[in-house]
Amino acid sequence: MKILIVGAGAIGSLFGALLSQKNEVVLLGRSPHVDIIQRNGLQISGKTTMHCNITALDSVQKISFVPDVILLTVKSYDTETAIKEVHHLIHNDTIVISLQNGLDNIETIERIAKKSQILAGVTTHGVTFLKPGEIIHTGSGRALLGDLTCTNSQRLVMIVKMFNEAGIVTQASNDIIRELWVKAIINSSINPITAFFQCKNGYLLHNIILEKIVEQVCEESTSVALKEGIQVIATEMIRRTKEVIRETADNYSSMVQSIQQRKKTEIDSINGRLIILGKNHGLKMPLNKILVDLVCSVTNTNILH
Repeated sequence: MKILIVGAGAIGSLFGALLSQKNEVVLLGRSPHVDIIQRNGLQISGKTTMHCNITALDSVQKISFVPDVILLTVKSYDTETAIKEVHHLIHNDTIVISLQNGLDNIETIERIAKKSQILAGVTTHGVTFLKPGEIIHTGSGRALLGDLTCTNSQRLVMIVKMFNEAGIVTQASNDIIRELWVKAIINSSINPITAFFQCKNGYLLHNIILEKIVEQVCEESTSVALKEGIQVIATEMIRRTKEVIRETADNYSSMVQSIQQRKKTEIDSINGRLIILGKNHGLKMPLNKILVDLVCSVTNTNILH
C-alpha cells in the first residue's frame, strides 16, 4: 500500500520504517531530521535495530503519489495544520489513521475527512528521538486500532493485517473511543508530573508522595470520563496506570522529551482538555489545573484558566 506518515517524530519514524518493509512509505516531517534521512537513511536502535532507507520529505508539495493511507502521528497541537495541509490528498477511498495522544484529535480531523474514513489508534511502544536521523525504540508494545463507525469493518481488518505483517503487534478494538480515554487518563496521571520533575516514569512509584498524586489525578480524570459516558472504574485505572509506569520505568514520557527538546507540550490536549470537559459537567478539576499550571510554568507558555 502507499502510506503517508504525517509527523516524522519518534513514533512516526518507527512505524514508518517498519511499514516500509512491505509498503511504499513516505515520511513527512521537518528538517534537519528528514534531511539526514534523505542523505544517510534512518537509524533505529534499542528493541528494534535496523537501518532504513526511506523517503523523507519536508513539504507536502513534494509528495508525488496519492496515498491509500494517511497516518497522523503529529503532536495534538499540530493536528489541525497537518490535516489541512494534506486535505487535497484525501479521496473517497483514503483511510486516515490518528495515532496520537490527546482527546481532541478526532473532532479536528472530522472537519476535513469523513468519519467513515477515519480509524483511531493508541500504542504502548516507547520511542525516543535521539538526534536527527536516529531514534531509539526504548520499549516494545502493541497497537489498538478501531473504526469510528462500525465494528471490524473491511478497512479496519485490512489495516490491522498490514500492521501485523510489518511486525507491529496490533489488535482491533470494538470501542476505540474508550481506549483513547483510557490512554488520556493514564497520560494525564504520568506525563505532567514527570515533565515538571524531569524524571523517568519509574520514579513516580519510588516516591510515596508522587505515587499518591498519581492516584488522585487518575481518580479526578476518571470522573470526567464517567460524566462523558465512558465506562471506566477509578481503581482499575489506577492499577493500569501503575502497570504502565512499571513497564516504562526507564523511559522518559513524551512530555519530558518535549521539554528537553524545548518544544511545546501536549498538556492542553490532555489535562487541559479534561479540565474543559470537567467544567462542562460542573467538576472543579483542581489537580489537573495545578498540573497544567506547573507544566506551563516550566515551558513559559500561557497558563490555561
